[in-house]
Amino acid sequence: MLRPRSPLNLREWAVVDIIVVYLKQSSVHLTIYAPLPQYQTMLPRSDHNKPEMSPPPPQPVDPMAAPAAVTGTPSKQHLRNKTGIIGDRAWSSDPRVNALWEQLSRHADPNTVSSIQVDFVRHIQTTLARTFFNLDCLAGYQAVAHAVRDRLIERWNATQQFHTQQDVKRVYYMSMEFLLGRSLDNSVLNMGLKGPAAEALRQLGFDLERLVDQEVDAALGNGGLGRLAACFMDSLATLDLPAWGYGLRYTYGIFRQEIMNGQQVEFPDYWLNFGNPWEVPRMDVCYDVHFYGHVVKSPTGCRWIAGETVEAVAYDVPIPGFATPTTINIRLWGSKPQKRFDLQSFNEGNYQKSVEEQQKAENITSVLYPNDNTMAGKELRLKQQYFFVSATLQDILRRFKKVPRPWSDLPERVAIQLNDTHPSLGIAELQRLLVDEEGLPWDDAWALVQRVYSFTNHTVLPEAMEKWPVGMMAALLPRHMQIIYDLNLFFLQAVERRFPGDRARLARMSIIEEAPVQHVRMAHLAIVGSHTVNGVAAIHSNLIKETVRPVVANPGCSASRTLSSFMGTASFKTRPTASLHDGTCKHYIYSFSLDGCIRQIQT
Repeated sequence: MLRPRSPLNLREWAVVDIIVVYLKQSSVHLTIYAPLPQYQTMLPRSDHNKPEMSPPPPQPVDPMAAPAAVTGTPSKQHLRNKTGIIGDRAWSSDPRVNALWEQLSRHADPNTVSSIQVDFVRHIQTTLARTFFNLDCLAGYQAVAHAVRDRLIERWNATQQFHTQQDVKRVYYMSMEFLLGRSLDNSVLNMGLKGPAAEALRQLGFDLERLVDQEVDAALGNGGLGRLAACFMDSLATLDLPAWGYGLRYTYGIFRQEIMNGQQVEFPDYWLNFGNPWEVPRMDVCYDVHFYGHVVKSPTGCRWIAGETVEAVAYDVPIPGFATPTTINIRLWGSKPQKRFDLQSFNEGNYQKSVEEQQKAENITSVLYPNDNTMAGKELRLKQQYFFVSATLQDILRRFKKVPRPWSDLPERVAIQLNDTHPSLGIAELQRLLVDEEGLPWDDAWALVQRVYSFTNHTVLPEAMEKWPVGMMAALLPRHMQIIYDLNLFFLQAVERRFPGDRARLARMSIIEEAPVQHVRMAHLAIVGSHTVNGVAAIHSNLIKETVRPVVANPGCSASRTLSSFMGTASFKTRPTASLHDGTCKHYIYSFSLDGCIRQIQT
């Protein structure tokens, strides 16, 4: 039953006053903006073909009650107690704090017209510092967006808490693009708020559709690849699957196109001019990403000594499922320098040098797909891709290590989907982290890498099959180039054992393209390091088998994999393994099921 927000009576306010005084005496700060709501409800699930094995919906839980299994030591960026309050850790076991947090976490039904109006007006007055007398449609959009975001975050917190308590296996979708469209319209539709929100705004003198038109499309994608990624995130949430999306937070997108004097003219897309109410900055989630430098070898292994370090800062974008309280997340990385401002250079009058490091770092996430017609552009794009995969894998492994468990459990808790070749450097990066940072034997680490990754290829056109000059990669990522050379050596040895004397095949299948200027073939690397490869449609999957045609081996192990019809008698048949929808479109995933020592596609 829907319950209206009810004000506290005098007795209840007296109790709150006592609690506030107690907290002030204990150096804990609390701000109460409105009468405390007393009820919390979740959007009921609809009957629209939910899978039988889908996890139950997240339930409100005690914020103080951390899962018993989660006992690992958090990183320096995540040093916090169970309440999230940094300081006196005795609070985490105080039952009075538990009771207070439980009380403050209860909310009135968020789906009523009155509750939406209250939050809308509150954000107008406090978030935007406006009044009823100086409003426009843009301010109205921002206020209703924040009101909807409040509800999204509540669902997001409950979802993540539930997944953590259940210690579930998560899927991580890595994509350079997420073409999200307009988040306000999508959110109110998925959350069942479109009717109440429209009525709430009508009574306040606003039209929901006019406010929706104020939203600028997030400049995080360009075309089909980005739209596919966005639809996947909608679908994963709708199916109640524990998933995270990872991408980059582009400051200016790809470009804004205008026609002037009959010619196309490109301008920056200033989509962040008025902020983005749908993102949650996570300044405490920050990782160092290294470039250049050299590698030091020792009897115990290799150590990469970096020559340049950039920080990756997280921005979270909640993604609601349709007719379910499950709300998952896209984590976008923004770049910033370790040293933002050189005061000494500024005082010396060298103003350009004073901000040089900041500009160089911010260039990494300024634009989607930097122009690579120049060597500087190529290097920036490669730098961008490694920045993306490095920050993402650090975050994934941090989450995995929160619970003490053997590394052999990694494939049981982590599944990473590569959306095209852009994040394929993650293959070498994960191998480096497991071998160099975690001390795993090479073969054991590589077996984990192959069980974790899967790869989606979008096109077989030569211009889209990414290749990077070996010299450039060796200078920018010296340790990764060593790892790729080793992977390729073991891979070609396996190919030679399977097809002795076929030198042309070795050249065709090599991860390293032998030419006057050697290149690293990123699609080959992605296929070699993945347990499953698919195209975006059945016909496309067949094109991969007929055109790319790699023999995929497991370096360092006895098993190898076959992924093409050139294997002679092997026959191939693609089959849909998932049908995902966001209410407007449907996508079918055609996967190759690999089995056996020389693993052939199932017929």
